Amino acid sequence: MAKDFLLEIGTEEIPAKFSPGAMKQLEEQASKRFEELRLSYSKLEIYATPRRLALLARELQDKQEDLLTEVKGPAVKAAYDAKGVPTKAAQGFAKGQGVTVEDLFVQEVNGVPYVFARKSEIGVETATLLPQIAQDMIHALHFPKPMRWGDLDFRFARPIRWIVALYGTDVVNFEFVGLESGRSTRGHRTLAKDSVLIENASDYGDVLRKAYVMVNPEERKETIQTQIKALAEKVGGEVPDDEELLEEVIHIVEYPTALLGEVADRYMHLPEAVITTPMREHQRYFPVRSKEGKLLPYFITVRNGDAFALDVVKAGNEKVLKARLEDAAFYYREDQKVPLSELVSKLKKVVYHEKLGTVEQRVERLRRLSRFIAERLGYAKSLTEDIDRTAYLAKADLVTLMVSDFPELQGIMGSDYARANGENPVVCQGIFEHYQPRFAGDSLPVSEAGRVVSIADKLDAIVGAFGIGIQPTGSQDPYALRRQAQGIVAILLESGWNLSLTELLQEAYRSFGEQGTSLLPLEEIRKLLQDFFQQRLRFVLQEQGLRYDTVDSVLAQGGDQLNRVLQKARVLAEKREEEGFVSYLQAYTRCFNLTKKESEQKLNPDLLVDASEAALEKGIAQRRERFAKALNDGSFEEAYQLAGELVPLIEALFQAVMIMVEDVNLKNNRLALLGECVKMLGCLGELSILA
Repeated sequence: MAKDFLLEIGTEEIPAKFSPGAMKQLEEQASKRFEELRLSYSKLEIYATPRRLALLARELQDKQEDLLTEVKGPAVKAAYDAKGVPTKAAQGFAKGQGVTVEDLFVQEVNGVPYVFARKSEIGVETATLLPQIAQDMIHALHFPKPMRWGDLDFRFARPIRWIVALYGTDVVNFEFVGLESGRSTRGHRTLAKDSVLIENASDYGDVLRKAYVMVNPEERKETIQTQIKALAEKVGGEVPDDEELLEEVIHIVEYPTALLGEVADRYMHLPEAVITTPMREHQRYFPVRSKEGKLLPYFITVRNGDAFALDVVKAGNEKVLKARLEDAAFYYREDQKVPLSELVSKLKKVVYHEKLGTVEQRVERLRRLSRFIAERLGYAKSLTEDIDRTAYLAKADLVTLMVSDFPELQGIMGSDYARANGENPVVCQGIFEHYQPRFAGDSLPVSEAGRVVSIADKLDAIVGAFGIGIQPTGSQDPYALRRQAQGIVAILLESGWNLSLTELLQEAYRSFGEQGTSLLPLEEIRKLLQDFFQQRLRFVLQEQGLRYDTVDSVLAQGGDQLNRVLQKARVLAEKREEEGFVSYLQAYTRCFNLTKKESEQKLNPDLLVDASEAALEKGIAQRRERFAKALNDGSFEEAYQLAGELVPLIEALFQAVMIMVEDVNLKNNRLALLGECVKMLGCLGELSILA
């Protein structure tokens, strides 16, 4: 009879950011183990609170399914001699499979007869398997920063304090890290008794709910959202969606109760970010806004407990926020006493990286690289000067009191202070935008100054890191280089700029050299950098719905100018769906396969002895100039159409003559002609990848 299986791992408080990943791992491990062991169930439920991770497998069958397998052995000719007597090969195979020679049977595989053994395995009782399954699943969980405790070698997110393991009403007995599994769990740390007994695995959620624990994160989420909405509506406001903050709050409470707090009016003159950053980043409060989006003097926080003495909790939270905002108001007043431009010189005392110099040196590199980009884009002198000013002031707020205490406000405060100093609005916007995108899904800079300085900022960070041997690995990227490269790719594609990535990398590298900073040789890291950016570009293109082989085909010809790559990929994706592409690809493939192993030959018109050769050469010559112009202008669809007009001429050539003739001169000339065809037909990518 099927019964529910419960495994609860009770711990000290697990960091909120660990929980979603741990839940996913636990589900994957359970699904994998049950499948491997032929144990069926109706549903897997995964739960997490700050003090526990839990798995509830509904209707887990009480016994493994019986297994009947057929194992292939040696070929019949090796298994039996001429008289049909089993050989040692057959005897050894039968013994190894635990059957008699008489039990072997013959079956053909691809027309060849082999001997087979039929094995049956009787399923084991589930209850005998569960102790090992439970331990395996706990062992398989891993975390970003695991801990050890006591004298144990085992690591986990936080120390494990109890384990519940039940199959129906029966305890699944095992020992782990010195703890005996049982049916005793714990409710809310302050609202429930220390020990709560689970009599039946099916009652898990209901029993803990009575002990002030909502084990299901989705239940906590719905409860929090409902409470927040009701509280905000009381003051005529709303709380905009903030999934990141909501998910964190869900995983720091076990029994949520939301409350509404007030912000003193004397702080509402501060910039919004100065008010909301302490709320959100430091206190995990939800700012309240009017229906029109204006920040209101209220916040909502979620208590881990019930409504008892809620007014005291409200007053305590208001007091904490008041202290943070009082500091912020002081910083804001003091910072504005010194113009932003006068703070730049202080950056010489701020080390960016011990091998890459100070932030002041970095600012000079940003200015140099930003001016280079502006020059390549052909900007007017006035805009170039604004860009240079943006780069000059971009990092000045790092030495302000506000950013020193609230680092999340870098760029935001620089922009605000620049505005207060009377700087050009273009510069103020650029200072704010040069950090964008700050995270996945963040907005891209929209101003020219913001885009240019953002690219320069991220390029400098990436080239500097690679230059001192710091590169992202499969699991490590402490300097967020992937995100920064992704940002550069996104900005270049959004802006439509056809800047040379190779030139940008070289210029960024040269900036370090001019300051006397020693990096690894450029030739040693150039390919690594190009591949790094190509991987980011590949990801972006596939995110746009382009097939992987389309992307690979285009990138095989290089990815120096990102927008050209994107345009090519889009045209190729479109043409692949057209009926005529089949013959186009076949023509390209035949030409490519014949020429790929040959050294490049020079075409001699005097050796075009067949009319089909002359017609193809003429077709190429008539289109060569228009084709080159189309490629240069980025008109890839036109280039494809011109190349496609050669396909009937290529097909006629293959019907009329043999390419690989004995006459070496004639053969080489025909290969040279096909080489010209490859260059034109391959205008969208290395099409052999698609063949």
